[in-house]
Amino acid sequence: MFAESEARGVEAAARSFGVKLVFFDASDSSGIERAFREIVQQRMDALFVSADGFLLTHSEQIVTLASWTAVPAAYGWRQAVTRGGLMSYGTDFHESWRQAGIYTGRILKGEKPIALPVQQVTKVELCINQTAKKLGMTVPLLLLGRADEVIE
Repeated sequence: MFAESEARGVEAAARSFGVKLVFFDASDSSGIERAFREIVQQRMDALFVSADGFLLTHSEQIVTLASWTAVPAAYGWRQAVTRGGLMSYGTDFHESWRQAGIYTGRILKGEKPIALPVQQVTKVELCINQTAKKLGMTVPLLLLGRADEVIE
């Protein structure tokens, strides 16, 4: 599962910074709500939302709950930021779709799928929403300067 492999990388990064992580497993809307209740009860400082497909399809609910609970959240997909989320760092989905279209075209022209090289999107984007102000936070100018997109 994607979220599990992503979790291993996040755990390693957190250890290197001395950050304590708590993982929540949500497989439906009520699981997301339970996770946010726990986040509030434990007075957690921030939230990292996996780029998992299930969570992407529930991004509106997650962004809304993060806003209501005033928990700064970082996401793995830009759509959350356009919906009011604080920030995202992840794959440029448009580039993924472009590559998928190229592959589809090659297959439709007769190339064997097994002969095509495995590709991975290498372009990632950092998006920041100025909702930081609502959270009482200031995003450093250096970070704003490196963002691919800043939403006011």
